[in-house]
Amino acid sequence: MFSRRLLFIAICILVITDTLKAQKIVYSEPDKDDSRRMVFEIIGKIDGNFLIYKNLKGKNWITIYDNDMKEVSKIGQEFMPDERLVSVDFFSYTDFFYAIYQYQKKNVVHCMAAKIDGKGKKISELLELDTTHIGFSANDKIYSVITSEDKSKIMVFKINSKNKENYVITTNLFNDSLQLIKRSVIHMPMDDRNDYLDEFYVDNDGDFVFAKFYRQNSDVISRAALAIKFVQADSLFLYDLNIEKRYLDEVHLKVDNIRKRYFLTSFYYKERRGNIDGFYYYIWDKTNRKPEMENSVTFGDELRRDAKGDANLKMAFNDYFIRNIIVKKDGGFIIGSEAFYTTSRYNTWNRWDYLYGSPFYSPYDYYAYSPYYNSLWYRSRYYNSQNVRYHADNIVIFSFDKNGNLMWNNVISKDQFDDDTDDLISYQLMNTGGQLHFLFNMEERRTNLLNDYTIEPGGKISRNPTLHNLDKGFEFMAKYGKQVSARQMIIPCLYRNTVCFAKIEFN
Repeated sequence: MFSRRLLFIAICILVITDTLKAQKIVYSEPDKDDSRRMVFEIIGKIDGNFLIYKNLKGKNWITIYDNDMKEVSKIGQEFMPDERLVSVDFFSYTDFFYAIYQYQKKNVVHCMAAKIDGKGKKISELLELDTTHIGFSANDKIYSVITSEDKSKIMVFKINSKNKENYVITTNLFNDSLQLIKRSVIHMPMDDRNDYLDEFYVDNDGDFVFAKFYRQNSDVISRAALAIKFVQADSLFLYDLNIEKRYLDEVHLKVDNIRKRYFLTSFYYKERRGNIDGFYYYIWDKTNRKPEMENSVTFGDELRRDAKGDANLKMAFNDYFIRNIIVKKDGGFIIGSEAFYTTSRYNTWNRWDYLYGSPFYSPYDYYAYSPYYNSLWYRSRYYNSQNVRYHADNIVIFSFDKNGNLMWNNVISKDQFDDDTDDLISYQLMNTGGQLHFLFNMEERRTNLLNDYTIEPGGKISRNPTLHNLDKGFEFMAKYGKQVSARQMIIPCLYRNTVCFAKIEFN
């Protein structure tokens, strides 16, 4: 009997120890140059090290961290101009990455590329990808750069919207060696000042896809189409959606490269400025060049009751925005959404106060159109003086099978808020294959602690034990985190008035 008790205690100790080690966190040392106003971008994991781009007061450098987040070196990127640098995008591979940046010199905007190794050193001559002549000083992006899921294709494109009735789309498709595959100049008729383009992707074949839609009186979407430029084509193919008597909120696209399909989804309303009624989705089969399915799912009262928070039942989803679309191996898909709103002494924010929907996208104002860039480069991370409180509440996850049927839905309950900035609220998703991890801050005993909720393929949600090594003083900006390997994520943190970085390892 005594030996059995010892065995039981030993097993419990092993289980607890293994649980504590399931997620390990290590932090970089705060650097005096890494002020809160610094612009940064997590590049990725290259040659076993973690590389982060930083920009402050016109200076550009890359900091290399080892596996313990100890600084290995800090390499200045002198080839980037100190002034008139408009933007920079990073595309990482196993042993190098591309920095594709644009800057203005006199009346010409240059789009350039540099190949850089895991030590932060430039290993190729600078390559000019494209230029644009303009007649004024531009602080906004002229070019947008996107990559395919397998990183075999890189698309550099711009959209000239000077003529509101006829946009000129210029695309440059490159392979992963930055050799030009195809350049196209396409004229797209725009029927009305309320026509918009958004959600741009390039798939693994090099086909360019995006959404075109009409916002009735600048709010709801009453017409929409899927636009595709096939890799060798010099024209666009438009496929109209059958919205019927529904109104869409904001269009989201996702490429399914395995089955060669495109997913398009949106919340929908039955009436203008009404309450959100459910999801609309459209799936297009690229092989057969026709819609595979088109349907809508209405939210039931039980789900509304779980999701509503402080809202009434009919208004339960009015503060929700789509945050994630994940394609499953069996052809199904998962949609993640989050409640987001603001309050102030003057008024309460609602989704209509943001011109076209989601607060997770930066607004755009273009000479030559650039879509949102999911980076701190274009996000205002500085405090404002409007006494605004930002809120990010419950997360609702939906799982659909390959035929578009809703299999399950579940809710992760949370209540986050912060004043004047939304840096520390919202969540980041970590996909480890068998589970989805939702990482976000929650206040416990007046301290923000990073929480880890997991959801399994069947929809079961579990709250993992508090992450090990959550040092006091580090505040996680989870929404800006980036998954850098199958089981590792880098999340920026605030420590006093500096920015540092935490590596979370999921064992």
